Amino acid sequence: MTMVNLALQGGGSHGAFTWGVLDALLEDGRLGFEGLSGTSAGAVNAVALASGWARAQAAGRDPREGAREKLAGIWYRVGALGSLGTLQQQFTRMLWGGLPPELSPAHLIGKALGGALSPYQSNPLDINPLRTMLEEEIDFEALSRQRELKVFVSATHVNTGKAVVFTGPRLDARAVLASACLPMLFQAVEIDGEAYWDGGYSVNPALSPLIKECATADLVLVQINPLARGHTPRTSADILDRVNELTFNASLLTQMRAIDFVNRLVDDGAVSHARCKSVRVHRIDGGAALEGLPASSKTSADGALINRLFESGRVSGQEWLAQHFEAIGRRATVDIRRDYLDDTRMEVPHPAAPGLRSLTRGFRPWLARLFRRKRA
Repeated sequence: MTMVNLALQGGGSHGAFTWGVLDALLEDGRLGFEGLSGTSAGAVNAVALASGWARAQAAGRDPREGAREKLAGIWYRVGALGSLGTLQQQFTRMLWGGLPPELSPAHLIGKALGGALSPYQSNPLDINPLRTMLEEEIDFEALSRQRELKVFVSATHVNTGKAVVFTGPRLDARAVLASACLPMLFQAVEIDGEAYWDGGYSVNPALSPLIKECATADLVLVQINPLARGHTPRTSADILDRVNELTFNASLLTQMRAIDFVNRLVDDGAVSHARCKSVRVHRIDGGAALEGLPASSKTSADGALINRLFESGRVSGQEWLAQHFEAIGRRATVDIRRDYLDDTRMEVPHPAAPGLRSLTRGFRPWLARLFRRKRA
């Protein structure tokens, strides 16, 4: 079995594209999964896959089919909510941090979005449709008991701004709610006395747990926030859309730059292969299918949109397997320097150049902790 780690970006209803990708990978059957890391909608996909996998395996069924069924059940439920009446649709849009213009005669949500009211005033009961769906659909106990898949869900610690990763016994419905908590619509999720917001503000998704806690060096990123757009936004809506994309891609770019930096140090012999490992990065993205959709469509629970994104994801997953499966375990299929690095980067000196080892010496403990090989 060819093993990979999966990194699943958040992006609201665009996460249905990720569902399609996962469905194609599970159906194909040639890839095994060691680690899953997700943020927001990516976190929902990660725990759905792992929960379905664990329940089916415990029942003596094919875990891949169990994972496919659970993912489908989650997204069919989202699509069904989108077909409800007007008031219910407004709450459904809140599932993915939607921006409903009014939710009551007093336009409380509108005022909240305008800064007049906080969610503690506009949503005092802290209504969140995602909470009920997670509690009813995801078997977190089964997920915690299984040992085959390592699942990581990231959220942002409100007071420090740091990313926090929930895994193992700490991974429950509250952790996933925290990962998808947009602060202008929902009250901060409190876990063990600490407050958390959407993980996309700090890390989207977290790559370091897949590198640090997993043995496999192949990392497959399912990216649903476009890196580039072909035009400059000019309307208010387009500007807000692009700001949203830039904000939730910023941490990914930083992590990719760190991976590239360490890969080059390892390749050049500046750090030991025994302490750090090179990471082979692969990517499945939506391309034209997602670039043609505004960021505002992430709040839609429309069943037709979800089904279209699912089909696009399946096609993208199948095409990626056809083009890149043979590269798994051998080489990366993403050019990090071309796609993720910018003009602020500094070239790493050649190992023979004076001062390189003193340059990297201070970084070695940090690099070893972040990228150390997982020992059997």
